[in-house]
Amino acid sequence: MKPSIPKGTRDFSPVEMARRNYIFDTIRTVFRLYGYNPVETPAMENLSTLMGKYGEEGDKLLFKILNSGEFLKGVEPELLDGEHYPRLTSRLCEKGLRYDLTVPFARYVVQHRNELQMPFKRYQIQPVWRADRPQKGRYREFYQCDADVVGSDSLINEIELLQMVDEVFRRLNIRIILKLNNRKVLAGIAELIGFPDKIIDITTAIDKLDKIGLDNVNAELIERGLSQEAVDRLQPILAISGSLDQRLAALAELLAPSETGSLGVRELQTVINGVTSLGLTAELDLDVSLARGLNYYTGTIIEVKAADVQIGSISGGGRYDNLTGVFGMPGLSGVGVSFGADRIYDVLLALDLFPQEARATSTTVLFANFGNAEAAASLRLAKELRAAGTAAEVYPDTVKMKKQMGYADASKIPFVAIIGETELAERKVNLKNMTTGEQTLVDADAAEILKVILK
Repeated sequence: MKPSIPKGTRDFSPVEMARRNYIFDTIRTVFRLYGYNPVETPAMENLSTLMGKYGEEGDKLLFKILNSGEFLKGVEPELLDGEHYPRLTSRLCEKGLRYDLTVPFARYVVQHRNELQMPFKRYQIQPVWRADRPQKGRYREFYQCDADVVGSDSLINEIELLQMVDEVFRRLNIRIILKLNNRKVLAGIAELIGFPDKIIDITTAIDKLDKIGLDNVNAELIERGLSQEAVDRLQPILAISGSLDQRLAALAELLAPSETGSLGVRELQTVINGVTSLGLTAELDLDVSLARGLNYYTGTIIEVKAADVQIGSISGGGRYDNLTGVFGMPGLSGVGVSFGADRIYDVLLALDLFPQEARATSTTVLFANFGNAEAAASLRLAKELRAAGTAAEVYPDTVKMKKQMGYADASKIPFVAIIGETELAERKVNLKNMTTGEQTLVDADAAEILKVILK
């Protein structure tokens, strides 16, 4: 039987890894520029840590890990009936694969609270797992690249996070639309239309506005228990148009009767003014339907779309004042963003934006092998080049030159160093540029080789 991998997971070739590392290195560099430091958490967490943090739909997408050993010991036979699977699962599985990096980070902060200096800024680049239906741009195993700051209520954090997002995509040459909303605005909308207790139902429905259209959103709101009058009162808010300033002004006027909603508008205004005054490459957009479907956002909500590829959000985040409260540490505010590395990869590939340096091999010079004495000289020079910071390798076998050149060509190695019998006797190296075909004879010295390579 031919081996395979689970659906929704992937192998990565050397070329793909070089491109992925280009993305990770770009993001990591920007994170560090803004004072964020790395942490890592385990791939698996206790289910008690994960359950109930992502809403009912999120809980269903958690990969649960079967207890080791005699996992059925002590389980009542009636629980094996299909109707009792939820209870059975809780007995058989105590751990699960992490669904995102934010909840494990909240657990980390609470567990290590006495060791952390507040505000605490961290970044984390690790895989996460979701038992979702695989489709284009959606995988069961994928990487997230998160940056969060906890222990500060200041909107300066939001302003800097948005600058950071803008800088990452500027460096990747991806044009983006940076969408903003505020959870307090959504709460104000729910309050204004007379259904403050249905904020989750309202946000879940209107978050689908781009996907299913206004009529279907309105129908879903009715299905979720809202009155026709409430749906009618919602329409002017969803229909706000004009420039960014005009939409903010219209939103402020509509939500004036709601204290919570007005506070949300003021927070949006502060963040938008902050980032625009500093300069922004991205297109900035206010989207009152933006909710991102997660229960823990309490303030700013951020979503990033690629301007030139239809692929869903490629980054997002927001403020979550209450997340650590579920772990016994109330009152600690946090805000963060997450970059979807896999979707970013797909965007770069679709737009042919990967640079030449994001190639499969790191090798700059391949030394051809003509025999023992020539190989010994090549090994010495390769060592000198590596000491100077240039990647070099020696072809291990004495085979036909055509095969060695074919290896260099297939591996996209830019230079081949040739030390044959004549070169060895004269203490010379023939350097072949694999792009131009030009050959240059130089002294058998690392410094001389580097002059040709760096020219």
